Amino acid sequence: MHAAPFDYTRPSTVDEAIALLSRHGEDAKVLAGGHSLIPAMKLRLAQPKVVVDIGRIAGLSYVREAGGRVAIGAMTTHADIEASRLLTQKCPLLPETAGHIGDVQVRNKGTIGGSLVHADPAADYPAAILALDAEIDLAGPRGRRTVAAADFFVDLLQTAILSDEILTEIRVPITPASVAYEKTEQKASGFALAGVAVVMTADDLRVGVTGVAARPYRAAAVEQALRGRRQPSPEAIEQAAAHAADGVDPLSDIHASAEFRAHLASVNTRRAIRRALERM
Repeated sequence: MHAAPFDYTRPSTVDEAIALLSRHGEDAKVLAGGHSLIPAMKLRLAQPKVVVDIGRIAGLSYVREAGGRVAIGAMTTHADIEASRLLTQKCPLLPETAGHIGDVQVRNKGTIGGSLVHADPAADYPAAILALDAEIDLAGPRGRRTVAAADFFVDLLQTAILSDEILTEIRVPITPASVAYEKTEQKASGFALAGVAVVMTADDLRVGVTGVAARPYRAAAVEQALRGRRQPSPEAIEQAAAHAADGVDPLSDIHASAEFRAHLASVNTRRAIRRALERM
């Protein structure tokens, strides 16, 4: 199936892109890597009248250290994140997570900003972004603002970004190597049936979960059960991981029932915590 007719625009600056989005409102869609928008347009699930291609805007693809954190441009590809020496040294969870995304073709074209804005409930990055307590910068006609990862994901395919805003940068903290991402994927697509990201320090534990519910979430019950335990026992990990789906309404579809997704959340939480512990 072909996409419905649309006008194609290719701004050369962020300000020009924002002006186009402001002018066309809900009729416009931003094109980044294209792996989410183009299939949706071909299936007529999205029918924008104007496509705003930000792929040629200079300065939106980078990985650099800034202010004690690592800053990542929105147009940085999954492949560049996976291969980044700086991220491998300073924030290894993101390269590990990027390696789980799609296939080589997807990783070479897909972008971190596009993935986060699309907010597919089975995407990989959101679990890591939540576990890292990342900051997300948005630019719009009213200026620029920063949104915490915990406030960014609103619902199924919905985020805090407004229709006339563009995601420009993600900032993540410098973390130890005691991190892990464990995923059970839908074999045909590679999307997560349950993906769990863990960041563990001497006195804190953060657990992000994707693929289980309509939006990614922090497994607060797991974090609370193990917080402050530098070397939790296998039994304590098992008991805490059993609460990985507490307080959420798991999705159910042809790929996995709600019960199975909740089970996978617990299993992958246990595995991720154990692997993070091994890396301490």
